[in-house]
Parts: sequence; structure tokens; C-alpha cells
Amino acid sequence: MKTTIDLPDAIFEQTKIAAARRRTTIKNLVIEGLETILRQEAKPAPPADALARLRQGYHLGGKPLGREESHGR
Repeated sequence: MKTTIDLPDAIFEQTKIAAARRRTTIKNLVIEGLETILRQEAKPAPPADALARLRQGYHLGGKPLGREESHGR
């Protein structure tokens, strides 16, 4: 699909230079940048309820061990 975007002159000049250094086109440079952003956004965020449970902690039962018990004396 073809599209048109307006870029500030300074950004366009830097983009032309970056494309030339990479020996690619501005089109490919833009595609690569967009793919990078989309990959980062595609990573699933952990569910909020799971994070809340981790922050709250878990009660595993029993009582805390004393020094003697933990060292097996």
C-alpha cells in the first residue's frame, strides 16, 4: 500500500543519510523501524491480577523457623 507522510526537513535529511550508510532505501528503513516498534508492542504484558498476587505474597502455612531450627541444631 502506498502512503504519504510529512517529515520535518531535518528528520528527512537524517533519514536519507542513514539509508545511504546502510545501503538501503528510505522505504526499507521506515519498514524496519515500524517492524521494530510493532514487535515491542506485541509482547504480552503480564496480567494485572497476577502482579497484584505477587505483590501481596503467598501464605504457605506454618510459622517462621527459628535460628536453631533453620540450622538443624
